[in-house]
Amino acid sequence: MHFQSPLTEARLLRRYKRFLADVALSDGSEITVHCANPGSMMGVAPEGARCWISLSPNKARKLPYSLELVEVTEFDPPTLIGINTNNPNKIAAEAMNRRAIPELAGYETLRTEVKYGEEKSRIDILLEDARKGTCYVEVKNVHLRRREDGLAEFPDCVTTRGAKHLRELINMVHQGHRAVMLYIVQRTDCNAFSPAEDLDPAYAQGLRDAAAAGVELLCYDCDITTSEIILRKALPIRL
Repeated sequence: MHFQSPLTEARLLRRYKRFLADVALSDGSEITVHCANPGSMMGVAPEGARCWISLSPNKARKLPYSLELVEVTEFDPPTLIGINTNNPNKIAAEAMNRRAIPELAGYETLRTEVKYGEEKSRIDILLEDARKGTCYVEVKNVHLRRREDGLAEFPDCVTTRGAKHLRELINMVHQGHRAVMLYIVQRTDCNAFSPAEDLDPAYAQGLRDAAAAGVELLCYDCDITTSEIILRKALPIRL
């Protein structure tokens, strides 16, 4: 996924009210930018961190800039982290189109944001094929790492919406379809994935229930630069 225009480097001053952040530009001026991340952003929004913001082509937007990347120095070496939760769907769809996710290759069509399920949800990616059938793919952004052993974790706070999506995937399996929970780790310094049970025990149990019901679990990390974010390699999942 290439950024639409060159990113602007800044310094993160504060993130607040879930969807707002204040940053300082190189000339010392301060601006408020949109932060497309509904989670707690635990560990990935340190004050004073180098960050990069994008300029929207939509001239009518109240906040022209969006927070895209943050450099975190908690672990060695420092790493760039993608914090925009709108991007993983694009990263995943592009990867599927170029067959970079072998587990999800070979489908005739790919559609996004398709209504489905009993709880009025929208599936992130719907794969369809006359021979292979239908595959429902839910995509989640992962940026949390708390341990020296490089474990990526999700969620970073309680997510009732995430639990609902797991139930919907289970229902699709019960109806005879293929269902996949795909985690996109927008950082490069992790070597495995696990649900953050201490932060949201209900979600962790829901994920185990989903796996037992036949929902497939996949996790991939990314290569990240200030120009693009591209799917890199699969990570093992620990339940």
